[in-house]
Amino acid sequence: MDWLDALILGIIQGLTEYLPVSSSGHIEIVKEVLGVDLPAEENLQFSVIVHAATVLSTIVVLWPMFAKLCKSFFTFRRDNNFYYVCKILVSCIPVGIVGVFLKDTVEDIFGSGLMVVGICLMVTALLLTFAYLSDLRAARRNEGKLTEAPAGSEGREIGWIDSIVIGLAQAVAVLPGLSRSGTTIATGILLGNKKAAVAHFSFLMVILPILGECLLDLKDMIGGEVADSAIGVLPLLIGFVSAFLVGCAACRWMIDLVKKGKLIWFAIYCVIMGVVCIVW
Repeated sequence: MDWLDALILGIIQGLTEYLPVSSSGHIEIVKEVLGVDLPAEENLQFSVIVHAATVLSTIVVLWPMFAKLCKSFFTFRRDNNFYYVCKILVSCIPVGIVGVFLKDTVEDIFGSGLMVVGICLMVTALLLTFAYLSDLRAARRNEGKLTEAPAGSEGREIGWIDSIVIGLAQAVAVLPGLSRSGTTIATGILLGNKKAAVAHFSFLMVILPILGECLLDLKDMIGGEVADSAIGVLPLLIGFVSAFLVGCAACRWMIDLVKKGKLIWFAIYCVIMGVVCIVW
């Protein structure tokens, strides 16, 4: 992998990790277009680096909220922030089970080719459309009642059952092309949760699964399966920085878009890209 490939893939990872268009699907698309065929050791190394970058960008963007949550949880305050973290932990259980016990099985069954990516992008588009229509109906029912409410405040807070259902949606989104953020945000909106709350919850709940996946990849690297460094420092550094900077911008942008109910445009984009992948 050269520095330009690392720059492009880092930008794509940082952007699509937050936008509801599937980061794994777009990484596959870009690799196909660029003709990048990474060996296992390069793929693992680069994946660990760019995913760590997106975790860091989430923490930076949501730092005021993240700091309060950590303070309450680790000091056992038993306030709303403490229980919010508990809900995040509950939501991570399904994807943790899939990641540890079923990841290889899922990859063997579904693969990671562009046909699978195209079909899953279509499913993502369907979920986003359902969420948009549900939000539209709710807005029409409440027309005139919430005219003074800020954007994204309509709906209820995320409950325990909501966190479990959203967590199940995140577990299903391990398929390439099925957007994790799109699936979890759409599920939360369909459950009637506040759009702003869903966006924050969606981005915070992915921190543990990404870190867990990075640890599993590191275990493979340290264990000798991919022990040799193959990429080099410069491409890894460029990939990390580009994924982090673009991730910060994309995270802020996506929260604002969810509040304004603009998911339908991503549904249209996913349909177009899904068709392109299938035809390709």
